[in-house]
Order: sequence, then structure tokens, then C-alpha cells
Amino acid sequence: MWTFLTLAVSCAFHLARAVETTSGGSRWQFVQNGTTGVVALQSIVVSPSLILLLDQPTGNPLQIDGHQAWAALWNTETNNVTAVDASTITFCGSGGFLSNGTMISTGGTPMVISGNNFTYPVGGDGQVAVRVFEPCNDPAGVGCTLFDDPTKLHLAEARWYASTIRIFDGSLMIVGGIHIPTIFFNTPEEAANTFEFFPPKDGGIPRPSAFLDRSMPANLFPRVFPLPDGKIFMVANNQSIIYDILKRTETVLPDIPNGVRVTNPYDGTATLLPLSPPDYIPEVLVCGGTNTTDQLTNIDLHQLSSQDPASDQCSRITLTPEGIKKGWQVERMPEGRMMPEIILMPNGQVLIINGAGTGYAAMDGVRDPIGNSNADNAVMTPVLYDPSAPRGRRFNRDGLPTTDIARVYHSSVSLTPDGNIFIAGSNPNPVVTTGAKFSSEYRVEYLNPPFMSVPRPVLKNVPKQVAFNKKFTIDVMIPIHLDASSIQVALMDLGFSSHAFHSSSRLVFLDANLSKDKKKLELTSPPNNRIYPPGPAYLFLTVDDVTSKGIKIMVGSGATPPVPDQGVRL
Repeated sequence: MWTFLTLAVSCAFHLARAVETTSGGSRWQFVQNGTTGVVALQSIVVSPSLILLLDQPTGNPLQIDGHQAWAALWNTETNNVTAVDASTITFCGSGGFLSNGTMISTGGTPMVISGNNFTYPVGGDGQVAVRVFEPCNDPAGVGCTLFDDPTKLHLAEARWYASTIRIFDGSLMIVGGIHIPTIFFNTPEEAANTFEFFPPKDGGIPRPSAFLDRSMPANLFPRVFPLPDGKIFMVANNQSIIYDILKRTETVLPDIPNGVRVTNPYDGTATLLPLSPPDYIPEVLVCGGTNTTDQLTNIDLHQLSSQDPASDQCSRITLTPEGIKKGWQVERMPEGRMMPEIILMPNGQVLIINGAGTGYAAMDGVRDPIGNSNADNAVMTPVLYDPSAPRGRRFNRDGLPTTDIARVYHSSVSLTPDGNIFIAGSNPNPVVTTGAKFSSEYRVEYLNPPFMSVPRPVLKNVPKQVAFNKKFTIDVMIPIHLDASSIQVALMDLGFSSHAFHSSSRLVFLDANLSKDKKKLELTSPPNNRIYPPGPAYLFLTVDDVTSKGIKIMVGSGATPPVPDQGVRL
């Protein structure tokens, strides 16, 4: 077992600075609250009160066992941080949950990361690492450890800048990446243009991907989503496909319109929009990125500027035969964004947050970096997107506040079980840097929705586990001032945040019937393990646009993957 050092970070900032933009009772607020001690360039909610943060060992103030930490647990109840010991370098990895609730962190960085042969002072090569964080029941994280030993558990292929998603059998699919350092673009010599799985399939041999070959050179951190039929949607560069895991076939979809490119180092963001019964029709939204050509190489970077405008385009496609034939439908954000991130909200709306108005991802590659940042003009005000609103009226930022903390490259964000948004990180620098326009950022912010300051619904007696296609009843307390004729129940995977993408993020609305006395709620779980890949979830109730706290629930058998099909096929 690894040893721990707990660093109690002062809560002197507790609710000390809230940015408010409306008068009256409830309002959106940015609240600064504490510091992380490691740069939160990756984050994942691992319990109702804990968020695992992953970084790189390049000068962090948080210490453990006599050396700097690069992993930590953030406690959302106390706003304190606890160092976690890691053996390999987690920088620019990915991860997700298995069907049994175990969190897996995949890939990372070699010890030598740049042309000047910079070597990390501690930490082993993380590119083949498979790190294990078992379910941790202690609210403060006491005794919670990260198993990290690539001699005992490792990937088949070295991967850095890969994406990881949970699929229908509860295992993880690891997609793409590179296996030696790159200056900016992916190259044939560096590329890991393959898929593999954990636990391993195919005898542990990675599957070649023609799609990843075609989408070079801007295809790192591909945006990948499990669809309700078990197939996989992928977008990289400006290209997209549907991949059939069982048949090993790909169906080519239309390109993103107008030459917009959306994966690293041209980072836009993407999400699978909420799935609703009875048909669970999948739609994908892709936002931001750049119109800059991909017909460049790493010797052409002098053509790129930190002042090149980011794209304001959002592209949306319905993944049915009719929707694919219709193609991508284009909408426009209020401004362009490079490196934004999308957060699904329990009421079905989409929050677009963070990023920069100009430039690119990565560090010190363009002709005029801002310090080490390839991007400039941080976008400080989030915007909401309502998927159900008429086209042309979906974007809204009424009442949304503006922060004074830039969140650019190497920042992360997550919806919390409390229902607010955790925002941390930002570090477009190879080592810890202070005094720059875009310094290494340790301050934590929460973006609190208006419902955080009013009486909220409460869920009680939620089962710890529920099978697929089953009715179950929970107790609810609904404040008298809320209109109980407007009810939404969301089953959510809160995802893994890294590099402007939320791997495995998912929202499935459940059929819900409220009793006449408004004290009990009968719910029906998702029909099968393709609608919601089996594993942990959070259950949220929204009444009259006021959302409860989320309650953790295991969906499916809870068995170790691969698990057989569960529920009923539609």
C-alpha cells in the first residue's frame, strides 16, 4: 500500500470571492475556494466527495514521502487536498471507470519529453501505465491509494494523448495517441493509430485504425462516444466515423463542415447529447477548434500564430440514417473557442466553458507564443446551449458570470455530485511557472448554478445498485414552491476531463412517475448495457429547473468486465 501525506489547504478563501451578475435571490456565481497543490490537468469524480487530480512532477508545492506529488484527491466537502503517491508520470493520460466501479488511469508521458532532453526529477515512464484506483468509501479519502506498477499491469502499446471510454461490456477502449514525444502535430513515426482494450481483448494485440491513419496529423485525443446500439462514434481532425467493435468495421460519416478541425493540437470539444426514452436517438455536438489547414508539418509551425482566431462553429449531427444523410448542421457560439470543454447539466442543457479565443493547444510551438502558451485571449464567460430549443435560439449566457482566472491548456472541469461545476488547472508551461500571463494555476473555482442557493429536491432511499430494464422506487422531498409537474430524472456518468474532452460523459433520462402525494418516485432503469454502459452513475432529480444533489448508484451487475449483455435489446 502506498503511504499518504495529507495537506490541509487553508479555507481562507471559503466563499470569500463570488462573482455575481444578477440581483435578487438566486444567481450563477463563480466562487474561488482553495488550492490544489498539483495542477489539475486531468480530473475525475471518484466518490460523492472526492475528485482525483492528475498532473506531472515539474515543481508542484504539494509533497508526499519527501518529494513533490503529481496526483491528489480534492475533497469537495472541505475544499482540502490530499497527496496521492504515483510511480509513473500521468501527464496527458486518460481514464475511466470499469463496470465494477474501479477507476483506471491509462497512459502518460515518457521521462524525456522534449528536444532539450528534459528529464523529470521523479517518476517513471507512464506511456504504458495502467493505474488502478479501487472504489474508496472514506469521504476524506483516508486509505485510498493508486496502484501504479507497469511491471505488473500495462498497456500493449505506449500511449500519450489517447482517449479512453467505457463500452457496453464494461471494459475500457483506449483510442489513439503517440508513443514518442511530438513538437506539435502527430507524425507517422510517433503515432499510435490503434485501439486496444482493458482488460485486454484480441489476445492483447492492438487493432489498427484506418480512421486514425486518415485523420493525421491533428488527431490526438480523438473524441469518442459509445452509442446506444453499442457502436462507437469517433471524430478526429475534421473527420468522423461509426466503428463497430464486434464486426471491426467503420462507417464513414460526413466531415465537419467548413474545414473546422477539432482535435489536438487544434482542440475543439464534443459531447453526446442527452439520451431520452423511448427511442434514445443519439446526437453529437462538436464545438470550437480552428479553420487552420492540416496540410502542415512540424517544420511549418512558423505559419501559426497565437493570434489566429479560434472557430465559433458548433456542428450537430443526428446519428440515424436520415440524420447522417442530412449531415452536420452548423450553429455559431457567441465567440470562437480553442480548448473549451462541454459539461452536460442534469436538466439536459450543455455548459460550454474555458478555453481561448485565439491560437492553439500545446506549448511553445507557434511563432509568437505568449510565454509558453500557443493560445491567447482567454474566454472568461461560459455559455449555455439548450439542445431542445429551436435552432438559432440555443445559445444563452443571460446571468452567467465572468471569471478573472484564465483556463487554457491543461485545465479541467467536472460536474460534481453536489450539482455545481468544479474548475481547476491551466498550465501551458513545461515546468511550474509563476509571474507569466498564463502561469501554473492552482486556484479552484466552483461555478454555482442558481439552484445552489434555494431549497432543492432531495432523493432518499436510493438503491446502491439497480439492474437494467427494472422499475424501482425512491423517496423524494420536493420543496413546496416548486412546480412538480415539471420533472426530469438524469442518470449520469460525470466523465474524465483531460484536454478539452470529457471521456465517457453521458446523460440518460429515465422514465419517472411521481406519486400523488409527491413523496415517491417510480423510475425505470435504462433498457440495456448499450444505452448506458454498465458501471457507476449519479442520479439527479430536477424539478421546475431546480436540481437535487446526485446520489451514486451502480448500474448493472457490478461484475468485473467483460460482462455479458444485460437488460433487453431495443
